[in-house]
Formats: sequence, C-alpha cells, structure tokens
Amino acid sequence: LKCPFHWAQESCQPSRAPAAAGRLRGSRMPGMLWMIGLGLGDAGDITLKGLEALKESKYIYLEAYTSILPGLSKEELAAAYGVGDIIEADRELVESGCEEMLDRAKEEIVAFLVVGDALCATTHCDLWLRARKMGVQVRVVHNASVMNAIAACGLQLYRFGETVSIPFWVDDWKPASFYDKIVANYKAGLHTLCLLDIKTKEQTVENLMRGRPIYEPPRFMTVAQALVQMREIEKDRGEGIAADGTEVVGVARLGRDDQAVVFGTCAEVAEADLGGPLHSMVVCAPELHELEREFLEYHHVKKSEA
Repeated sequence: LKCPFHWAQESCQPSRAPAAAGRLRGSRMPGMLWMIGLGLGDAGDITLKGLEALKESKYIYLEAYTSILPGLSKEELAAAYGVGDIIEADRELVESGCEEMLDRAKEEIVAFLVVGDALCATTHCDLWLRARKMGVQVRVVHNASVMNAIAACGLQLYRFGETVSIPFWVDDWKPASFYDKIVANYKAGLHTLCLLDIKTKEQTVENLMRGRPIYEPPRFMTVAQALVQMREIEKDRGEGIAADGTEVVGVARLGRDDQAVVFGTCAEVAEADLGGPLHSMVVCAPELHELEREFLEYHHVKKSEA
C-alpha cells in the first residue's frame, strides 16, 4: 500500500520530534500519551500534526471497537503511515485499564489512535482521566467525527439534540431508553443523531464462561435493522417517532468517497440499500428549515433510485 503522505515525508522523519513533544521531554515526565483522531475516510485523513506525533511514538495502539476504518487493517495503516507495528486495542484492553499502555507512556512516547475524533467517546475521556491521574502527560490531536460530519446530509448542526446509541437486541435484552431520548428531542423540535451498534471481537456466553478465546464474526448494524427495532417500540408506544411517515436520514460510510446519504420517510428509508458499514441515522425534527429541506431533497430516496 503506497503511503499517501509521500509529499510530507521530509517534514515527518522520525528523527524530528514534534515541537510539543520536544517541550514535554524537558519537563518532569519523559514520556507522553498522544491521543490522535484519524478522521472518517481513510488513512489520508490524519492531520499533519497527528502524523508527526505518530512517527515520534515508540508504541502505537489502534482503538478497534468503538469504530473502524472499513477495509483497512492495522498492517495497511502502518504501511500508509510509514511506521512499525500497530497494536490493536480491543474493548478488553481499553476498558480493563490499559495498564501496559499507560505504564509505557510514563517513560516513552505512546500513540493511541482513534477513528473519528480522539475524545468523542466516553471511553476515551475515561482513558484521558486515568492517564492524568497516573501522572502521564497527555496531548490530543482532534479530527473529523460523525458528530460534525453528519452535516453532510444538510441538517444544521445547531438543531441537533442529544445523540443516542442504538444497540443490537438479543432475545432477552431489548433496551428502549434510546427511544425516550429521541421523543424528547422530537418534542423540542430537534434532530437526533443515532449511532448504530457494532460488534467486533465478541464472544458467546459459552466461550466467555469457559475462557476460550473464540470470537464471533464482526457485525455492524444497518439503518434498516435500526428501524426494525424502532418500529417495534413504536407499536407499543405510539409516539410517532418511527411511524411510516416520520422523516429520517440514513447515512453510510460517512467521510469516504463512496459515502451514501438517503432521505425519506421511515418506510422508504427502511427499504433503501445503503451498502456496507458503517451506518448512522438521523431522526429529523418535526419541522425542517427550508434550507435543510432543499438540501435533503438532493438525497431523497426516490431520486437515489431514479
């Protein structure tokens, strides 16, 4: 895989430490943790500041469970960035305390790579806090995330309410708290960004109980699956949030060249094929600004099918 940063290689040689890192090396702690957002599209979305910090790092971790860059392995990312091995940081590593990573960051420069922005997820804010409590210096390099890139659909960001996550249901676990938050936003005249569940490196209960390191294939919730769950709740609650005529936006692979945006009613978008992961969805406010509607009409499902 050819490095997309050939034009910046001279300014990003490992021998040249970032100015910020150089200043911190002279402080009381020789090490540091860089939390680096990778953006949404591909390896080329990293910032120059992030790439420079990455090349200075002795250990590099890639957070691999709150989001992914579809179609890019950690080996391909390492080749694109011109660095050595990248360590996969799965849910177990991140949520169990990251002791090894944080211990290393006390003495060495460590990079923690996050798809999207480095601090959008609660898990990553918790990591920042744990690092600081351990006396580790932390620097953050921000990047685009779904939280701001969702503006690509045409809805105005200041009109969004609380973001919700929609999890996969299982037979005996069907949480519906996300529906209540969408209702609250809807009644307040606000849009709701819905982040759809992903399952990577998950184990069955049996394998987990027996301590067998056997993992299930990854699963990524689609807009259609999210609407099935929402419409099931709608049958009981009847708030109109997932009624056939409620307007929603389905988004897939946001930030990539092949991103898909589809606007229409719940009934229409549920039938649309948005392609591969990752998917997100917006439940629109009951009233749309005229500019929002004009923008959205370019993505209407009927036009997409034409």
